[in-house]
Amino acid sequence: FHGAYKPTGLQRTYPNVVNFEGVFGLEQLKWTEYKDMPVYDVTMPFIRMLAGPMDYTEGAMRNANKKNWRAVYSKPMSQGTRCHQLALYVLLESPFLMLCDDPTAYEQEKECTDFMASIPTTFDETIALDGKVGEYASVARRKGDTWYICGMNNWSARQFSVPLTFLKEGTKYSSTLMVDGINASRDATDYKKIAGTATRGTIINGEMAEGGGWVMILEPIKPRP
Repeated sequence: FHGAYKPTGLQRTYPNVVNFEGVFGLEQLKWTEYKDMPVYDVTMPFIRMLAGPMDYTEGAMRNANKKNWRAVYSKPMSQGTRCHQLALYVLLESPFLMLCDDPTAYEQEKECTDFMASIPTTFDETIALDGKVGEYASVARRKGDTWYICGMNNWSARQFSVPLTFLKEGTKYSSTLMVDGINASRDATDYKKIAGTATRGTIINGEMAEGGGWVMILEPIKPRP
């Protein structure tokens, strides 16, 4: 149900109801002068998401910081960084995810598009890692043996440190991290992709730009026969 109010229990009677909107979606940035979407993004998981899944409009490829953002109806841009947008796919409970931008934008940004497409819409386990209403939020979700972890913040740059103590003991994982690039505070589209390995003893450290974020996929490495 898009353009509808927040869920009130209808899906308990009709479990085939997948999603509800009831949020201040990204389409508002075509015309509004509201300049605090990153603050909103780290507020609604603590409030609106308690009522149930959210049909949000994430996935913008035209990204801008607070200084450079403006409402443009024909070529709308999101507020915050590219990785802030990517992190929304893990942070929000949304069994039917959206791609809010133009098809050509995703054709030009294949790396980000492939990354978003690899994130499931439902999960088997969710762990709230850290957060403060209106400031930042971090969550880990598991689908099968694969973990999806993310964090995002408001308009204040912030360092993050996440111990991976929830991983399975004795298992080594391949990791793919998408995180704000060194120039993300000036160019919100800037990001870097880091591949590596991780175990239960690994601690993920990094920095989020203003309106920034990060997201990681951890897949168990199968032992060679």
